[in-house]
Amino acid sequence: MSLADLKQEALACTLCRLAATRTQVVFGEGSEKARLMFIGEGPGKDEDASGRPFVGRAGQLLTRIIENGLKLKREDVYIANVVKCRPTVDGLGKKDRPPEATEVTACSGYLRRQIELIRPEVIVTLGNPSTRFLLNTTEGITKLRGKWHEYNGIAVMPTYHPSFLLRNGGDAGNTPYKRDVWNDMKQVIEKLGLTD
Repeated sequence: MSLADLKQEALACTLCRLAATRTQVVFGEGSEKARLMFIGEGPGKDEDASGRPFVGRAGQLLTRIIENGLKLKREDVYIANVVKCRPTVDGLGKKDRPPEATEVTACSGYLRRQIELIRPEVIVTLGNPSTRFLLNTTEGITKLRGKWHEYNGIAVMPTYHPSFLLRNGGDAGNTPYKRDVWNDMKQVIEKLGLTD
């Protein structure tokens, strides 16, 4: 199965109740030969409207991390989420919420197959839900970030979600969380040999 075939399967998915309230399936995007993959928890309002992952404020910050920090083009990495449809409180589309365990279970096969097909060298998990899912742990991001982990032979670097950075100082100044993420990205740069 190709990534395109998998996307077509995901676009028709009705495995959980999120299918009833989505505008679009947000499958993921980027290079099929990406050495680096970023995984978040689920699409928000902007992503649900566009069908593309990480396009809102958090996505713009992630793009700056990729392009300015890692010196890569966004299209050269692969960006996906654990769930492909937007989880909202009461399914009303007003307020986002983390995906529920049943939604993650229903959708997780898509992400696992994306990883198998792309076979990146490094995965960066963004925030608790994607980190806990991929590493099969209940530990929090604060304990896990900054250290290498492993998923099916692939190096995994957990770090804070861009939306967490925005809620805790955003682009203003040099916050401790921003420094933490930069330190995490420096380890990714070293692991992938991206230094000059």
